[in-house]
Amino acid sequence: MMSLVLRLGARTPARSALAARLPLVSVLRNMFIQTEPTPNPESLKFLPGRAVLDAGLQTRDFRSFRDAQASPLAKRLFQTEGVAGVFLTSDYITVSKTEDAEWLTLKPLLFASIMDFYAAGESVLGDGSGEEESDSLQINDDDSEVVQMIKELLDMRIRPSVQEDGGDIKFHGFDEESGVVTLEMQGSCSGCPSSSVTLKSGIENMLMHYIPEVSEVKNVTDDDDDDGAPEGTLA
Repeated sequence: MMSLVLRLGARTPARSALAARLPLVSVLRNMFIQTEPTPNPESLKFLPGRAVLDAGLQTRDFRSFRDAQASPLAKRLFQTEGVAGVFLTSDYITVSKTEDAEWLTLKPLLFASIMDFYAAGESVLGDGSGEEESDSLQINDDDSEVVQMIKELLDMRIRPSVQEDGGDIKFHGFDEESGVVTLEMQGSCSGCPSSSVTLKSGIENMLMHYIPEVSEVKNVTDDDDDDGAPEGTLA
C-alpha cells in the first residue's frame, strides 16, 4: 500500500505541470500566424489573427530596443538578434530586420516570440506608454479647415494602400506660412527604397492638387539630416 501511495504521489507534480501548460496548449492550438511580404525587402508583416492594438489607438513604431521598453510585445521581438524595428497596428505587426539577417532564420524565432507573448496574456503596451494616444489623422475640433482636409485625404486616399504595405502615415503638422505638410512614414515605409517616391509622387502631388494651400510634403525624419534647420521644420 505504501509503494502505491508513493507512486501516486510521484505522479502529482507531472499532473500539475500538465495542468499549468493547458492554457498555453490551447493558445497555440487556436493561433495561426500568417505573414505577408511588403515592398521593403527588409520588412515583413505578421498577422496573428487577433487584436494587437486596441481599435482607435495611434499605431506604434519602435526603432530600437530602448524604445521598445514601452511595449512588452515589441521588447520580446527585439530580443531576437537581427530585428531592427517593430511596428504595431490594430491587427498586424511589421518587423524590420538588419540587412545581414535572413528571414529564413528569423521567422521561426519571431513566430515563437509572438505565440509566447499571447500565451502569457501580457498587455501589448505597458503602463504609461501613451496607450491613450489617439490617431494622428483623427480630425479635432481645433483643426483648421485646411488641416481637416489634409487629414481626410490622407486617411481616405493614401493610408489604406500604405497600411496594406505594412506601414502607416503619422501627421505631424501643417505650416500655414510655408505651406509645408510634415509627415512621418512608419513601419515598412521607414527606410524603404520606394518611400521617397510614395511621398513625392503620391502624397505630395495629391495634396497639392486638391489643396492649393499645400506647397510641399516632407518626411519629419529628414530633419535629422539637416544641420541648423529650425525646430519643427524639415529639410
